[in-house]
Amino acid sequence: MKNYNWSFLLGISLFATACSTQSKDSAEIKDSILTIPVTELKSQKTDLHREYVGDIHAVRNVEIYARVKGYLEQVYVDEGKEVKKGQILFRINSAEYESGLAKAKANLQSADADAKGAELELKRVKLLVEKNVISKTELEVAQAKLAAANAKIEEAKSERSTAALHLAQTEIRAPFDGVIDRLPYKTGSLINEGTLLTTLSDTKNVFAYFNVSENEYLEYTRARGASSNNNTIVELELADGSFFKHKGVIETMEGAFDEGTGSIAFRARFTNPEKLLKHGSTGTIRLTNTVENAILIPQKAAFEIQDKSFVYVLGKDNKIKTRSFVPKSRLSGYYIVKSGLEPGETIVCEGLQGLKDGVTINPKTILLDSVKTETNKIELTAR
Repeated sequence: MKNYNWSFLLGISLFATACSTQSKDSAEIKDSILTIPVTELKSQKTDLHREYVGDIHAVRNVEIYARVKGYLEQVYVDEGKEVKKGQILFRINSAEYESGLAKAKANLQSADADAKGAELELKRVKLLVEKNVISKTELEVAQAKLAAANAKIEEAKSERSTAALHLAQTEIRAPFDGVIDRLPYKTGSLINEGTLLTTLSDTKNVFAYFNVSENEYLEYTRARGASSNNNTIVELELADGSFFKHKGVIETMEGAFDEGTGSIAFRARFTNPEKLLKHGSTGTIRLTNTVENAILIPQKAAFEIQDKSFVYVLGKDNKIKTRSFVPKSRLSGYYIVKSGLEPGETIVCEGLQGLKDGVTINPKTILLDSVKTETNKIELTAR
């Protein structure tokens, strides 16, 4: 009886030790499984913001040149001031050109007098020819002299018009409403014909030019063709990070791609009633494109091997498997999936270090919305 009790106690002790060891091994295995954030893929409507460096140009920007030579007698405007169409901007000393006009008028009067004399001479010769006093050759000579006198009248009229034009060009007027640029010459400066006096800009409306890649051009034209409204709205971000209060409209594009860069220039028009935008300034053009049924994944959920993109897809048994996919666009922090992944599948979205194909994980579900921007809009900076 005593031996039996010792055997019974020994058996219970061995059984307890085995159970304890098995429980300890199970706990260690459970503790070794990593808790990894995962997310379920969903298709959704997404607004993509693409940004491009834009050059601002006034709708009308012309250089004002001197048409005649002389001393700058008067400057009627100042730099940065607005002027109206027809307003006098500069006056060049006109004494020389007034004298030239007076001379041209005198030459015209002299030519008129010569022509009248030639006309009287022709009448006289005709009478003599009719009376057979002189030969017809004399009549032809008189007619030629009258034609020459009339030609001198036309020449004198042309000289008078040229002199009057030169005199008028001593006053330089604004060709349209605008803003005056820098004035390099002051009163008293000697101005030659063709001297640049200033630049005039009409900035009530401005053009913004920006370059778009061929892929983005095709995407834009297809989206525009499918839309009932062909006026594509763009925004302008200013140098200080603020947005211009008036939105612009893409009006046109160049007719050919630049061979060096593979891009094509677009032109957008912005109204500028406050004259905030100046000719020659820069800004960032934001072009918004809406993608229907887009599948977004964080870039940190993907990894690349030999120029191919992969993610870890979670299986039903919590084992992960590598899956290749093709990105459509690479955005700031996200991929838009072109192929390889489907809505409803679950992928590892963070903590890829140390993971490998076939590993079992403890998934922690995170909504994709929590790792996206609040407005569900993605930004892309074009380079």
